[in-house]
Amino acid sequence: MALTIILKQVINVSKQAGDFIRQERKTFDPDKIEYKGLNDLVSYVDKNAERIIVDGLKKILPEAGFITEEKTTTTVGERYNWIIDPLDGTTNFIHGLPAFSVSIALKEYDELVLGVVYEINQDECFYACKGEPAYLNGKVIHVSNNPTVASSLIATGFPYYDFSKQDIYIRLFTELMRNCHGLRRIGSAAVDLAYTACGRFEAFYEYNLNAWDIAAGIVIVKQAGGEIVNFKGGSEVLETRELLATNGKITGELLEMVQKYFK
Repeated sequence: MALTIILKQVINVSKQAGDFIRQERKTFDPDKIEYKGLNDLVSYVDKNAERIIVDGLKKILPEAGFITEEKTTTTVGERYNWIIDPLDGTTNFIHGLPAFSVSIALKEYDELVLGVVYEINQDECFYACKGEPAYLNGKVIHVSNNPTVASSLIATGFPYYDFSKQDIYIRLFTELMRNCHGLRRIGSAAVDLAYTACGRFEAFYEYNLNAWDIAAGIVIVKQAGGEIVNFKGGSEVLETRELLATNGKITGELLEMVQKYFK
């Protein structure tokens, strides 16, 4: 089946899960949250949304396996594997902050070939597949053309359970704060990447990320003309759990700043 056909079906699945999440947010009881670890929250909404996604994707590619945040299935595929975050930004969702998303990627062997990020609150669906442009709600998107860090708005994430690199993170944060238009922390890496792809941010950086946080966004950024590297400048980001996504214009300058602290 062609990737473009699969992509249309995945978009529908993401919106089905998004509709469920949107409805549950109206009556959600914060007392129903669970803790997977320190500040690592989950609820029945995450788990049920993941089941909706898994059931939908099984119909599209029955032979595919799954890498999912909530582990509702652990099937491994030989050629294809879906990488799913059913609710990226769970803490925002629980507190009623409107920035959370569904993130679905498809990996063929070792290559990410398709990505969908559906930001539920704004009803914005970002998507792309290998060999095609990136889109937002049917319109082609591109990364920004800003050529310098000084003219950039940059997104990041904060440590929330592993604080071993907190000090160097804060020193980098301080330098960037003084040398760019501003820093933002939305609370959903998938949304940060989607916003980088459409030019709202010039870059996004974070460490200690999981594959389901970033896989879909990586595809979208690349197909929108952006660049993805780890903190050493290499291409392995799922393995290193470090990611720097940029518009391609400021990669060198920003990477030099990052490497002062993350050696």
